[in-house]
Amino acid sequence: MMHVNKVFGEERRQLILSWLKESDQPLSGKLLATKTNVSRQVIVQDVSLLKAAGEPIVATSRGYVYFQESANTKSCATVIAVCHQEVDTANELYTLVDYGVTVKNVMVEHPIYGDLTGSLMLKNRRDVDVFIRELKTKEASLLSELTGGVHLHTIEAETEQQLREAKAALRTAGYLLE
Repeated sequence: MMHVNKVFGEERRQLILSWLKESDQPLSGKLLATKTNVSRQVIVQDVSLLKAAGEPIVATSRGYVYFQESANTKSCATVIAVCHQEVDTANELYTLVDYGVTVKNVMVEHPIYGDLTGSLMLKNRRDVDVFIRELKTKEASLLSELTGGVHLHTIEAETEQQLREAKAALRTAGYLLE
Protein backbone atom coordinates (compact mmCIF):
# COMPACT_ATOMS: atom_id res chain seq x y z
CA MET A 1 0.00 0.00 0.00
CA MET A 2 1.51 3.28 -1.06
CA HIS A 3 1.52 6.55 0.85
CA VAL A 4 -0.22 9.31 -1.11
CA ASN A 5 -0.55 13.06 -0.88
CA LYS A 6 -3.85 14.36 0.41
CA VAL A 7 -6.59 12.86 -1.72
CA PHE A 8 -10.08 14.31 -1.89
CA GLY A 9 -13.59 12.87 -1.81
CA GLU A 10 -14.53 10.18 -4.29
CA GLU A 11 -10.94 9.60 -5.39
CA ARG A 12 -9.92 8.90 -1.76
CA ARG A 13 -12.88 6.56 -1.25
CA GLN A 14 -11.97 4.58 -4.38
CA LEU A 15 -8.38 4.33 -3.17
CA ILE A 16 -9.55 3.07 0.25
CA LEU A 17 -11.84 0.58 -1.47
CA SER A 18 -9.03 -0.77 -3.65
CA TRP A 19 -6.70 -1.11 -0.65
CA LEU A 20 -9.37 -3.00 1.30
CA LYS A 21 -10.08 -5.32 -1.64
CA GLU A 22 -6.37 -6.10 -2.08
CA SER A 23 -5.56 -6.65 1.60
CA ASP A 24 -5.69 -10.04 3.27
CA GLN A 25 -5.52 -8.36 6.69
CA PRO A 26 -7.78 -5.77 8.33
CA LEU A 27 -6.71 -2.17 7.70
CA SER A 28 -7.05 0.25 10.61
CA GLY A 29 -8.66 3.64 10.26
CA LYS A 30 -5.44 5.16 11.58
CA LEU A 31 -3.39 3.48 8.84
CA LEU A 32 -5.82 4.56 6.11
CA ALA A 33 -5.82 8.11 7.50
CA THR A 34 -2.02 8.22 7.45
CA LYS A 35 -1.85 6.83 3.92
CA THR A 36 -4.34 9.40 2.59
CA ASN A 37 -3.12 12.30 4.71
CA VAL A 38 -6.51 12.94 6.35
CA SER A 39 -7.93 12.45 9.84
CA ARG A 40 -9.26 9.15 11.12
CA GLN A 41 -12.72 10.75 11.36
CA VAL A 42 -12.64 11.46 7.62
CA ILE A 43 -11.88 7.76 7.05
CA VAL A 44 -14.83 6.78 9.29
CA GLN A 45 -17.09 9.01 7.17
CA ASP A 46 -15.63 7.64 3.93
CA VAL A 47 -16.22 4.05 5.03
CA SER A 48 -19.79 4.95 6.04
CA LEU A 49 -20.40 6.37 2.55
CA LEU A 50 -18.90 3.28 0.93
CA LYS A 51 -21.12 1.03 3.08
CA ALA A 52 -24.17 3.15 2.20
CA ALA A 53 -23.28 2.62 -1.46
CA GLY A 54 -23.50 -1.13 -0.90
CA GLU A 55 -19.84 -2.04 -0.44
CA PRO A 56 -19.50 -5.06 1.92
CA ILE A 57 -17.05 -3.47 4.35
CA VAL A 58 -17.02 -4.77 7.90
CA ALA A 59 -15.51 -2.85 10.81
CA THR A 60 -13.75 -5.19 13.24
CA SER A 61 -11.69 -4.55 16.35
CA ARG A 62 -8.59 -4.95 14.15
CA GLY A 63 -9.69 -2.64 11.35
CA TYR A 64 -11.77 -2.62 8.20
CA VAL A 65 -12.24 -5.72 6.05
CA TYR A 66 -13.73 -5.99 2.58
CA PHE A 67 -15.93 -9.07 2.78
CA GLN A 68 -15.73 -10.62 -0.66
CA GLU A 69 -18.01 -13.50 -1.54
CA SER A 70 -16.21 -15.97 -3.77
CA ALA A 71 -16.09 -19.60 -4.73
CA ASN A 72 -13.72 -20.10 -1.78
CA THR A 73 -16.09 -18.49 0.71
CA LYS A 74 -17.20 -20.82 3.46
CA SER A 75 -20.63 -22.08 2.54
CA CYS A 76 -22.22 -23.36 5.77
CA ALA A 77 -23.41 -20.94 8.42
CA THR A 78 -25.57 -21.00 11.52
CA VAL A 79 -26.38 -18.90 14.57
CA ILE A 80 -25.59 -20.36 17.98
CA ALA A 81 -26.63 -19.25 21.47
CA VAL A 82 -23.99 -19.43 24.16
CA CYS A 83 -23.50 -18.33 27.75
CA HIS A 84 -20.31 -18.01 29.76
CA GLN A 85 -18.35 -15.70 32.02
CA GLU A 86 -15.89 -13.11 30.66
CA VAL A 87 -12.96 -15.26 31.79
CA ASP A 88 -14.12 -18.01 29.38
CA THR A 89 -14.22 -15.79 26.28
CA ALA A 90 -10.85 -16.83 24.84
CA ASN A 91 -11.57 -20.52 25.43
CA GLU A 92 -14.98 -20.25 23.71
CA LEU A 93 -13.47 -18.49 20.69
CA TYR A 94 -10.45 -20.82 20.50
CA THR A 95 -12.84 -23.78 20.56
CA LEU A 96 -14.68 -22.42 17.52
CA VAL A 97 -11.68 -21.43 15.41
CA ASP A 98 -9.87 -24.69 16.23
CA TYR A 99 -12.65 -26.50 14.33
CA GLY A 100 -12.09 -24.31 11.27
CA VAL A 101 -15.04 -22.09 12.09
CA THR A 102 -15.11 -18.34 11.45
CA VAL A 103 -16.85 -16.34 14.18
CA LYS A 104 -18.48 -13.59 12.15
CA ASN A 105 -20.12 -11.59 14.93
CA VAL A 106 -21.55 -11.39 18.42
CA MET A 107 -25.16 -10.41 19.10
CA VAL A 108 -27.08 -9.54 22.25
CA GLU A 109 -30.61 -8.37 22.92
CA HIS A 110 -30.67 -5.01 24.73
CA PRO A 111 -33.88 -4.02 26.58
CA ILE A 112 -33.89 -0.52 25.02
CA TYR A 113 -32.02 -0.80 21.73
CA GLY A 114 -33.13 -4.29 20.72
CA ASP A 115 -30.60 -6.45 18.89
CA LEU A 116 -27.00 -5.19 19.06
CA THR A 117 -24.40 -6.79 16.80
CA GLY A 118 -20.64 -6.44 16.83
CA SER A 119 -18.52 -7.66 13.92
CA LEU A 120 -15.72 -10.04 14.87
CA MET A 121 -14.53 -12.00 11.78
CA LEU A 122 -12.27 -14.25 13.87
CA LYS A 123 -10.75 -17.05 11.79
CA ASN A 124 -7.84 -18.39 13.82
CA ARG A 125 -6.07 -18.24 17.19
CA ARG A 126 -4.05 -15.19 16.16
CA ASP A 127 -7.28 -13.28 15.46
CA VAL A 128 -8.65 -14.35 18.85
CA ASP A 129 -5.41 -13.29 20.59
CA VAL A 130 -5.56 -9.85 18.94
CA PHE A 131 -9.24 -9.47 19.91
CA ILE A 132 -8.58 -10.41 23.56
CA ARG A 133 -5.53 -8.13 23.69
CA GLU A 134 -7.58 -5.21 22.30
CA LEU A 135 -10.29 -5.82 24.91
CA LYS A 136 -7.71 -5.59 27.68
CA THR A 137 -5.69 -2.71 26.19
CA LYS A 138 -8.76 -0.57 25.60
CA GLU A 139 -10.43 -1.72 28.82
CA ALA A 140 -13.53 -2.47 26.75
CA SER A 141 -16.52 -4.49 27.88
CA LEU A 142 -17.93 -7.50 26.11
CA LEU A 143 -21.44 -7.05 24.72
CA SER A 144 -22.42 -10.18 26.65
CA GLU A 145 -21.87 -8.28 29.90
CA LEU A 146 -25.18 -6.56 29.12
CA THR A 147 -27.01 -9.90 29.19
CA GLY A 148 -25.37 -11.86 32.00
CA GLY A 149 -23.13 -13.73 29.58
CA VAL A 150 -25.86 -14.80 27.13
CA HIS A 151 -25.06 -14.01 23.50
CA LEU A 152 -25.31 -15.28 19.95
CA HIS A 153 -22.67 -15.81 17.28
CA THR A 154 -23.06 -16.24 13.56
CA ILE A 155 -20.52 -18.90 12.68
CA GLU A 156 -19.53 -20.31 9.32
CA ALA A 157 -17.37 -23.11 8.01
CA GLU A 158 -16.66 -25.03 4.84
CA THR A 159 -18.69 -28.03 6.00
CA GLU A 160 -21.70 -28.83 8.18
CA GLN A 161 -19.48 -31.39 9.96
CA GLN A 162 -17.17 -28.63 11.21
CA LEU A 163 -20.18 -26.72 12.58
CA ARG A 164 -21.53 -29.87 14.29
CA GLU A 165 -18.14 -30.66 15.85
CA ALA A 166 -17.65 -27.08 17.06
CA LYS A 167 -21.13 -27.05 18.62
CA ALA A 168 -20.45 -30.40 20.30
CA ALA A 169 -17.22 -29.02 21.78
CA LEU A 170 -19.07 -25.95 23.07
CA ARG A 171 -21.73 -28.24 24.56
CA THR A 172 -19.02 -30.30 26.32
CA ALA A 173 -17.45 -27.09 27.68
CA GLY A 174 -20.85 -26.02 29.05
CA TYR A 175 -21.13 -22.90 26.86
CA LEU A 176 -23.82 -23.90 24.34
CA LEU A 177 -27.43 -22.95 25.14
CA GLU A 178 -30.03 -25.34 23.74
